[in-house]
Amino acid sequence: MKYNKHKKIILAIDGFSSSGKSTLARAISKKLKYKYLDTGAMYRSIALLAIREKVFNSDLWNVKKFIHLLKKTFQLKWNKKINEIELFLNKKNVKKSEIRSIEVSKKVSVIAKIPDIREILTSMQRNFGIEKGIVVDGRDIGTTVFPKSELKIFLNSSIEVRSYRRYQEIKKTNDNIIYDEVKKDLIYRDIMDIDRKDSPLKKSVNAIEIDNTYLNIEKELNIINKLLINKIK
Repeated sequence: MKYNKHKKIILAIDGFSSSGKSTLARAISKKLKYKYLDTGAMYRSIALLAIREKVFNSDLWNVKKFIHLLKKTFQLKWNKKINEIELFLNKKNVKKSEIRSIEVSKKVSVIAKIPDIREILTSMQRNFGIEKGIVVDGRDIGTTVFPKSELKIFLNSSIEVRSYRRYQEIKKTNDNIIYDEVKKDLIYRDIMDIDRKDSPLKKSVNAIEIDNTYLNIEKELNIINKLLINKIK
């Protein structure tokens, strides 16, 4: 299928943790030659920074002080070669293996519910979408970050499938990981994402929901292609 190269849109993909948002978003951005932004990775990078700074060692950590550190430390840069927006802490590229650890997974919801942090990251995300031609995945993209995006997708799948996906991902770097622990953490993450006051996870009114419990990436892309027919022509 040929798309109109001169017409650019914003494609927002929201959904639960480990529902395959990043895999789908990356595949679509490659096909359309759009920029790709993984907002979940942004929050994970901030959680990694907080862990490194040992802010979770105290119940009374100074949020304002941490925000100041975040502004000096965290950066986004577009890598033109791969059409992806990369994340940096202290000018060092953040490795995917670092932010996908079980330790980061347990703390990212705490970071994601802090309004000041969400405000900073949302502003960064919107700046990259000014010229459109971008695929963005996260939990509040269609509802808060880009509410006027031309195409909104909401991904979901069973907790068992999502837990297994995350388990397989973590197992690559941690042979001691336990499936039940991963599932427990995901359930907790779902509750935190849905119940937080600031930009909770929810399906946008005009989003199209796709349950990919029994779908592979090829079938998902076929569905997206049909939806794009009337959006980029």
